[in-house]
Amino acid sequence: MARVLGGCRALMAAAKAGAKVEAPAPKAAAKTKNFGILKPLPVSPAMERFVGASEISRTGAIQKIWEHIKLNQLQNPSDKREIRCDAKLKSLFGGRDKVGMLEITKLISPHFLKPN
Repeated sequence: MARVLGGCRALMAAAKAGAKVEAPAPKAAAKTKNFGILKPLPVSPAMERFVGASEISRTGAIQKIWEHIKLNQLQNPSDKREIRCDAKLKSLFGGRDKVGMLEITKLISPHFLKPN
């Protein structure tokens, strides 16, 4: 018990004295592979025209869709959960005039092709 408290007291004394206690060096960033919704997948021609890339992750596609919605002010002002679709969004959402914000992920699912 004394060893634990003694070590703690030494750290506290160094901090009070103004001595700089260095944090451990960060580990080298390992190469991470993108899995799940972060993995870029090939997309349908309609999605490719919308996002401008032949492969994109699901989260990237959602971000592009929301950028388009905000830029063109397509949210219903009285109900922000409702999105009024313009011609570009209609091509993605099966020709629907209005969609709910929670439906977007379900509606873009068919646009992501399974890799061979």
